[in-house]
Amino acid sequence: MTPWSDLAADEQLKLRVDYQAHLDSLPPTCSLDDKVTAFAKWLAERDIAFSIEDISPKKTHN
Repeated sequence: MTPWSDLAADEQLKLRVDYQAHLDSLPPTCSLDDKVTAFAKWLAERDIAFSIEDISPKKTHN
């Protein structure tokens, strides 16, 4: 699987736009956990790995 963070910004944007079309057919939810889980599952079907860390990656200090 390709990590989400390895995708170029334009690739991520295209996937988010495509996912929104899918999301519009589902019942709404306010749960961030549910949203991340659903997006990760949808991306996994496209061979892309995504997790909550991709939303708010831990910063490392050098």
